Amino acid sequence: MIIKKILVSQPKPESEKSPYFEIAEKYGVEIVFRPFIKVEGLSAKDFRAQKINISDYTAIIFTAKTAVDNFFRLAEETRVNIPDTQKYFCSSESIANYLQKYIIYRKRKIFASKTGRLADIIPAMVKHKNEKYLFAVSDVHNNGSDSKLLTDSKVNFTPAVMYRTVSNDFAPDEPFDYDMLVFFSPQGIQSLFKNFPDFKQGDIKIATFGASTTKAAEEAGLKPDIAAPNPKAPSMTQALDNYLAEVQPPSDDNADNE
Repeated sequence: MIIKKILVSQPKPESEKSPYFEIAEKYGVEIVFRPFIKVEGLSAKDFRAQKINISDYTAIIFTAKTAVDNFFRLAEETRVNIPDTQKYFCSSESIANYLQKYIIYRKRKIFASKTGRLADIIPAMVKHKNEKYLFAVSDVHNNGSDSKLLTDSKVNFTPAVMYRTVSNDFAPDEPFDYDMLVFFSPQGIQSLFKNFPDFKQGDIKIATFGASTTKAAEEAGLKPDIAAPNPKAPSMTQALDNYLAEVQPPSDDNADNE
């Protein structure tokens, strides 16, 4: 089966140098960027219902840029002044750098994992054991692995839901004629079946990123044809490139064979 049209359930990359565009040109495929889920910030009213006062906490834990945006939005909407002494612990350097959108970057109060893993910033949290940590999370964190990691490390933290993940519904007349679907979260799988309750995989290829996404796909009765990351492909784009190279030749060869 020749792959002609791929749905990638993420927003379209801002950079024209994205590997996705290179793949589209290399194999002559159409790649449509269409998120299955979208993020909505909690209202100030819903946030207050958690009975959490941001000003009671001396340090904030961030594992996503979305969490950063919604933390500062809710602080403003609930009229909380963030003191200059506030500390921030980030699961990646890109998130730490993103903080500059809201505050002046000072190394003494911003700590970031160099590996992109929350686990690698835990020693810094333990070192600052007297801090009272607020963990900015989404509604689907479900006291998951990150919370367990913090608990096991005896970090004094409180999870605070600041945004929610909801299905990004398809319009009734929106075409769904894809040869491959690419997913990055269990919520994306759930949204697929919310939009198309009778969905049958058939000849459609499924690609999943992350163990939890792969597990959700399998539990929903889907058969992932691509599962990343893996030893040969640390990224979804690399996994996609490897797969297409095996099942169909580059577009120049396709043209020659027609």
